[in-house]
Amino acid sequence: MARSFGDVAAEVGPDGVATAELRRPPDNFFDAALIASLADAYDWLGGEAGARAIVLCSQGRNFCAGADLTGRSAQAERIGESDGAAKLYREAARLFEARLPVVAAVQGGAVGGGLGLACSADFRVASPRAWFRANFARLGLHQGFGLSVTLPAIAGAQRAAEMLYTGRRVGGEEAARFGLADRLAEPGRLREAARDLVAASAPLAVRSIRDTVRGDLARRARAAMEAELAEQRRLWGTADFAEGVRASAERRAPRFEGR
Repeated sequence: MARSFGDVAAEVGPDGVATAELRRPPDNFFDAALIASLADAYDWLGGEAGARAIVLCSQGRNFCAGADLTGRSAQAERIGESDGAAKLYREAARLFEARLPVVAAVQGGAVGGGLGLACSADFRVASPRAWFRANFARLGLHQGFGLSVTLPAIAGAQRAAEMLYTGRRVGGEEAARFGLADRLAEPGRLREAARDLVAASAPLAVRSIRDTVRGDLARRARAAMEAELAEQRRLWGTADFAEGVRASAERRAPRFEGR
């Protein structure tokens, strides 16, 4: 059973474990439309399609490189110029409300909002060559996609703060050591390993346990994104943000001035 939602392909396997695949290779940059398509796929898989769990995966070199702040879609998503970012976070909130457990299969980079997308899942299975980066501070911007709530819960408050303050790159093996990646698998077995994590247990029991364990995460993530958006709006017009985006496009170290 398969269906497409924009640039997202959803398919239910014979064991009831589904895949929701992002198809914007090589980097799978997102915008509000892609996140809405993913949320629609989750809704279908948890309803009409009758799936028991979802493997979130992507085509291409990187799992998801977040928003394309230096490319063609940058202007459309700018907080100060449109409602693009607010719409994106409204759609992102729907991912946290999904009925089914989600395992992200992470190859390559999960960067910025792409890290937020990976952390919206219940688990992350990563290649040893995968990498995670909360690069917001290196762009002169506040984090988004609910990372204020999810990253400390997954990685621990101190490790999350270090990732967010420094924007450094964390490799797959290091991520596994402190729990950001729940399991490691070679690239050729990545989706299989993600599927194995949720395929053997009783689906009704898993969903019941998930409701208890996650509690009000969806509400907290929505509130976090509202606060994150307010901070992003405040920082979007700063010289430091302009320098961060310019330095990223020019592939050089940024020169921030605190204004």
